[in-house]
Amino acid sequence: MFSELKAQPADPILGLSIKYREDSNPNKIDMGPGIYKDERGHTPILGCVKAAEQQRFEAEQSKAYLGSSGSALFNEKITQLNLGEHRVIHENRVRTVSTPGGTGALRIAGELINASRPGATIWVSNPTWANHAGVFTAAGLQVKTYPYYDYDNKCLDFAGMRNALSAVSKNDAVLLHACCHNPSGMDLSQEQWQEVAALANRLGFLPVVDMAYQGFGSGVDEDAYGLRLLADSVEELLYCSSCSKNFGLYRDRIGALSIIADSPRATDILYSVLLPVIRVNYSMPPAHGAAIVEAILTSAELTGQWQQELRLMRERIAGMRQLLVDKLQAAGVDRDFSFITRQNGMFSFLGIDANQVQQLQDEFSIYMVGSSRINVAAITPTNVDYLAESIATVL
Repeated sequence: MFSELKAQPADPILGLSIKYREDSNPNKIDMGPGIYKDERGHTPILGCVKAAEQQRFEAEQSKAYLGSSGSALFNEKITQLNLGEHRVIHENRVRTVSTPGGTGALRIAGELINASRPGATIWVSNPTWANHAGVFTAAGLQVKTYPYYDYDNKCLDFAGMRNALSAVSKNDAVLLHACCHNPSGMDLSQEQWQEVAALANRLGFLPVVDMAYQGFGSGVDEDAYGLRLLADSVEELLYCSSCSKNFGLYRDRIGALSIIADSPRATDILYSVLLPVIRVNYSMPPAHGAAIVEAILTSAELTGQWQQELRLMRERIAGMRQLLVDKLQAAGVDRDFSFITRQNGMFSFLGIDANQVQQLQDEFSIYMVGSSRINVAAITPTNVDYLAESIATVL
């Protein structure tokens, strides 16, 4: 059966990690994977997570299935975290299901769209997360792109984005990054979100919001501005959230898909279609990560601790953005890298070419994808001088 298969190339980011692990250079830096790292270069378990896990260890009574929708308490709490006190909650127009990470939420969203309109088109930003196109194509959708990042000027190409979205069909879906755009770090302003929401309302396309980094940009509520505005502006909306980054639950794979329709009855119908989609995919979501998050969000003490730990992560990343810019200038680099400080979240394009990216890898053991996208969280006070001097050399 499998004799005709041909070997596939390694995922570009995962392949970099393999090369990094095999590299013996003590100064090596892995700037590829999108995971948070502290000032020591480690990905820590949050203190609030440790406390919640201890509670779970002592209180858990069963490993029975939760059902296809997952934990009802987690679904309630993550909806409140994402939407705040939004009116769609009080109008009973939102349903949420637990999913295996944010990627699981995206895949189920794609399959739900395809169940409604087989082969529908979903528009994604150019650039976008490398896995978006594969996930939606595997779900049966057609993927097209709209302009987003201006590589020459290191800024958002909002005019190009607006013009492209103005021509989107009402039967299409449009994927939007809620905050901390991956891979550019360039986010929409509130005024730009208002224009996008008005377009979605006027044209009738389906917004699909990917919110993988809530709290990593400006704050938990601030980062949800675009999502909450869209929920105010359109009758139908899908959004996918993840607890991998803001709770540090990468390997526990817990996220959520939320659906919003124009009435409780319409939402119930959509939900009834969603559950069989889940059933034939992964059947039941994992329970552990959801239990940790709901334990944190139902405890005022643990919620306060989480918000403090999240704030420290957010501020560390912002600090490393400024420090890298300062160190590049100190290393004699004439090029203006100040755009890095105007971005949000973990990612940024350095704006160097593929040959320079390869030179950084070959000569200095600094690993990043060919587009020059870096994970800013991989920068630490102990490696930033080496990084800046290496970039100065290849420039």
